[in-house]
Amino acid sequence: MSASEIPVALLAGFVSFLAPCVLPLVPGYLSAVSAVEADELGRPGTARRVVVSSVPFVLGFTAIFVLLGVGASLLGGSLFRNQFLLEQVSGFVLVVFGLAFMGLLPWPERLVGAGIVQGARSRGSRVLLGGAFAVCAAPCIGPVLAAILVLAGSSDTALEGAALLAVYSLGLAIPFVLAGALFTRAMGAFRWVRDHYRAIQFAGGLVMVVLGLLLFFGRFYVLRIYVNRALEWFGLEPVF
Repeated sequence: MSASEIPVALLAGFVSFLAPCVLPLVPGYLSAVSAVEADELGRPGTARRVVVSSVPFVLGFTAIFVLLGVGASLLGGSLFRNQFLLEQVSGFVLVVFGLAFMGLLPWPERLVGAGIVQGARSRGSRVLLGGAFAVCAAPCIGPVLAAILVLAGSSDTALEGAALLAVYSLGLAIPFVLAGALFTRAMGAFRWVRDHYRAIQFAGGLVMVVLGLLLFFGRFYVLRIYVNRALEWFGLEPVF
């Protein structure tokens, strides 16, 4: 995993949070994990309870995504011993997912496993509820998640693939926890983003396509050069 992939994975997590099958359900999930009624979220005294209760939920979906990252890394390493061929295949797949996310290619979007969520809620486990959330949201956030899994599959080790998906989960977790801490103000901001989701979706898909083309043509180092220049501009040492 290169440092240039870290902000991409973090941004992908945030974009996944804004997906039409995730953002509208945030109040319901916050209410479920904290046992605070949805219409009481944002009231004084509830923020700390909601944030603390969200931690095991976040750990639940992080565990699922990290396991997917490990699996993608192991599968990529076993199928493609040639790193250049692996990058070409990964780049092609990334371009396809990017076009799908932009809405230029068809992608089946439907929620699955609603019974899993209900089962997790009945057991009262916030960790299981987080895992169920990951399973149910996966088809809808599929293009973004699959794109990050492609990058994980091109990682040198399973540990790097796991780290990349952990960063992705962090990008999904930060706005979720912020929504619990600052519910009223956060929901106002998220509504604005939701209203501009198509533009964000198109821009996110374009980023995937560009990354895919760089991988396919063996020019991913160009992104690393610009990341190093940005770090130097901020007075930081290049990391590679």
